Amino acid sequence: MLRVIKRLKQESKIPIKATFLGAHALPLQYKDNPEAYVNEIINEMLPKIAQENLADYIDVFCETGYFTVAQTDRILKVGKKYGLTPKIHVNQFNSIGGVQVGVENDALSLDHLEILTETDLNSLKSSEVMPVALPGCSFFLSIPYTPARSIIEIGRAHV
Repeated sequence: MLRVIKRLKQESKIPIKATFLGAHALPLQYKDNPEAYVNEIINEMLPKIAQENLADYIDVFCETGYFTVAQTDRILKVGKKYGLTPKIHVNQFNSIGGVQVGVENDALSLDHLEILTETDLNSLKSSEVMPVALPGCSFFLSIPYTPARSIIEIGRAHV
């Protein structure tokens, strides 16, 4: 898909950006060894993506049962070394410290944010990270909506 996007970027007159989201879910063969998959992303996928100039951004789904805060931090840091701007899918179901790792890694955006604690809001308030609500996802999955009013109250809303 990233190679197709690269070709479209070369042929299009409109700007197109590509995001590498290899850390969205664990492939079945890695369900008992997630660190092996993180290592594959870091040691095999990211160098190839950089070598072929396939992506502008790197994204990770930092969530319980997906990628831990430590794994997210490792992946984002290596992605940044390859010139990829971080983004994170975070706090869709739980608050586990992903907001803070996004802020620490100068993420462009934190997407989802259905669950926000006071600690998360304080971290967002003191950052330049763009909070992104995905209400269609909340509606489809019947999960809470991002507390947009709280984001507005801390001055982090972008309309």
